Amino acid sequence: MAIFLAQHGLAQAREIDPEQGLSARGEAEVERIAAVARGYKIRPTLICHSQKKRARQTAEIFAEALEPGNGCREISGLAPLDDVEGFAQQLKSNTLYVGHLPFMARLTGLLTAGSPQLAPFKFQNGGIVCLEQGDEGLWQINWALMPNISSAS
Repeated sequence: MAIFLAQHGLAQAREIDPEQGLSARGEAEVERIAAVARGYKIRPTLICHSQKKRARQTAEIFAEALEPGNGCREISGLAPLDDVEGFAQQLKSNTLYVGHLPFMARLTGLLTAGSPQLAPFKFQNGGIVCLEQGDEGLWQINWALMPNISSAS
């Protein structure tokens, strides 16, 4: 079983957009990562996103590029401070989940290291990480596509 986790693209400041939709840079970075994922033939069957505008916009960009067979939908449970343990029980294979920090980092820690307090992966706005579940039920990071490859991002 494989899942894909993405942090929403870079958002505008609240003073500019109270709903904090994607910035122009955020849109461009998500479009670039989506194009790379498409080139690698990444095809999630479904894209799920939180209720926040920036997550929806990010999911829509990914959906346009990756053409998930079951579309794109808003779900609860992906907000920044939501319960990762409950959410982990509902994961669906080959689904791309678009959410927020610290939720995504905590979910990754729970799945790969057994604790939401551990951070085995540093998310970037607009990036995707693929987690794969092995035979023993343990998860591992299979690959990641990130907008910035320098450590000074």
